[in-house]
Amino acid sequence: MSDIALVQPVDYLVIGHVAHDLTPEGPRLGGTASYSALTAMALGLRVGIVTASGPETSLAPLGDIPVISIESPNSTTFENIYTKSGRIQYLRAQATRIDFNAVPAVWRSAPVIHLGPIANEMDSVLPEGFSPDLLGLTPQGWMRQWDSECRVSRGEWQDAEAALARADAVVISREDVNGDDELIEHMAHQTRVLVVTESAAGAVLYWNGDRRRFRAPQVQEVDATGAGDVFAAGFFYRLLNTHDPWEATRFATLLASCS
Repeated sequence: MSDIALVQPVDYLVIGHVAHDLTPEGPRLGGTASYSALTAMALGLRVGIVTASGPETSLAPLGDIPVISIESPNSTTFENIYTKSGRIQYLRAQATRIDFNAVPAVWRSAPVIHLGPIANEMDSVLPEGFSPDLLGLTPQGWMRQWDSECRVSRGEWQDAEAALARADAVVISREDVNGDDELIEHMAHQTRVLVVTESAAGAVLYWNGDRRRFRAPQVQEVDATGAGDVFAAGFFYRLLNTHDPWEATRFATLLASCS
């Protein structure tokens, strides 16, 4: 955990829980905060993370990225089971909720602030005092619920309209909304820029009343984990620099395929 008094300005701030992913090979660091931050760093940006994690999770894979980690008894822990009919996901533990007061003052004006929840761990609307040039959302964590067996399913996103109206760009996957085209269209009308990723099929951009598909190059898939988070970081980065959602989607589609 970084000393708040000593933190330096960053270009890209991502807020959200890191994940303690249970895999057949053993636990692995995951979550939007991890994958998007590492992508932004690889693109040459100064990156910061505000998260919450438990002692069982090593943040060493994040290297030199400064991390403000709220103390928690445990990390948000997912178990994913892949079947022929799709992924079955369980939430085995949940870390402490993130309070935006934990964000250092010098990070509140980062050029890009990326809210990347994975388990409804924070509010979806930034409070006063935050002034990014680009506010990006990957709202999957606000669109999840879990039952008494801890099995994760799609849930209703509270405060969606307010969050979508304030965001500069939003990235979701078709899986996040169970392929609900009506909901996708509704969200597209509520926010400035919406991108829907479709795994190996690429992505669809909704902007300014237009809809355009960007097909991904044909590559051999090794591991799709985190590809959507890589896409989001690349998209927000490119959008900030070009102000061109078409170009940003093209760039992010190629980047996610390479990942």
